[in-house]
Amino acid sequence: MPDLLEPSLTFAFEARVAVAPPLRIGRGEHEELWFCPITGGTVDGPRLSGVVLPHGGDWYTTRAGETELDARYLLRADDGTVIDIRNRGVWRADPAVEARADAGEPVDEREFYYRTSAQFSTDAPAHAWLTSTVVVGMARPEPGFVCIRFYALG
Repeated sequence: MPDLLEPSLTFAFEARVAVAPPLRIGRGEHEELWFCPITGGTVDGPRLSGVVLPHGGDWYTTRAGETELDARYLLRADDGTVIDIRNRGVWRADPAVEARADAGEPVDEREFYYRTSAQFSTDAPAHAWLTSTVVVGMARPEPGFVCIRFYALG
């Protein structure tokens, strides 16, 4: 068997996504559906810089101590290009850690699992790499923000 290629990650950018308080939509007995409006933010990094536009949000479902995330919003690159992002992921933490994060206390990233996988849409040649690259994220909560470091998978 030939040697298999090991995956590598290259830091692309960080999005600091400003969020409004979440709205509980409800659902079944064993899960809850929530919506968290996205109100703005910044994008900064070696591959992409710009702003998060105040459009879109994160629909997330919590069940059995785990949260499934499905966010869709818009970025505007410094060159004016608008980029659509759909970012799906998972949040998982011990209840005590989650309570500290919900209270706005600093929580070490090693105490929770908050990972995403993003898909982008744009027809701008300068940003075509986003549509043809698998991009994964490592997220962390901060008061009023979700901060996601995005990496290109090589």
